[in-house]
Amino acid sequence: MKFFVTGVSGQLGHDVMNNLAARGYDGVGSDIAHEYSGVEDGSAVTKMPYIPMDITDRTAVRRVLAVVMPDVIIHCAAWTAVDSAEDEDKQDKVRDINVNGTRYIAEMARELDAKMIYISTDYVFDGQGDKPWEPDFTGYAPLNVYGQTKLEGELAVKEILDKYFIVRIAWVFGLSGNNFIKTMLRVGETHDRLTVVNDQVGTPTYTLDLARLLVDMSVTDKYGIYHATNEGGYISWYDFAKEIFRQAGYTTEVVPVTTEEYGLSKAKRPFNSRLDKSKLKEMGFTPLPDWKDAVSRYLKEL
Repeated sequence: MKFFVTGVSGQLGHDVMNNLAARGYDGVGSDIAHEYSGVEDGSAVTKMPYIPMDITDRTAVRRVLAVVMPDVIIHCAAWTAVDSAEDEDKQDKVRDINVNGTRYIAEMARELDAKMIYISTDYVFDGQGDKPWEPDFTGYAPLNVYGQTKLEGELAVKEILDKYFIVRIAWVFGLSGNNFIKTMLRVGETHDRLTVVNDQVGTPTYTLDLARLLVDMSVTDKYGIYHATNEGGYISWYDFAKEIFRQAGYTTEVVPVTTEEYGLSKAKRPFNSRLDKSKLKEMGFTPLPDWKDAVSRYLKEL
């Protein structure tokens, strides 16, 4: 089985390539840079084949995938800078990446009869209430440009393909790229006191754990929409920060505030990012480990 992975310079793509290598699969990585530009940690991702590809260039997508001819495409590439996506001068580019790029890849997956895994987000929902969002709930109401374009990417995949997995995740952290844990560690080194919002609730997702699940999925035909974050219950960003500092041995004081009190963000954020993950077990997949355990392993990896 041959895999093609987009966005390998990012957090998830990096770990997907390493997981494929660890299992002995044939994987080709891709990103927009001429050469691999992710973290250089000596892992397998830097040693596996890499092909530069701009997913917004339909001709380039067709040319590259026609040569690689993968059995599975794991589409990790996306515009994920939520606040800057709100800038009027960037919105066309955001849509080009998250919607058009996804469509071009799905078209080639159909032509090659390849499976496709599309990574989506809790941001496709309006983030209201306190009930966990079920994978097949269709009452979409994104609060921001990022969420809207990721939803449009989902709809393109569903329109074009039958052999697809749409996997929604939240609060992502991994080795390659920036994330909440890295920010907290960096700021915690220079501040005795931090304010963190406590009215946005969800669960973190460790890309190392998610990568394993995605590869597990790819060798099945259990197609559909799934939610996948680490286990361990629902928490606030405040709870997350407290646990990060506890495990890292920081004495930084963390003060809970509301989203309104915190301010600053251009893009509206969902208050309810609880994702119902029960479908994973129902379909025979192994859930991701507890998020506290994931934080512990991640801090050691850092």
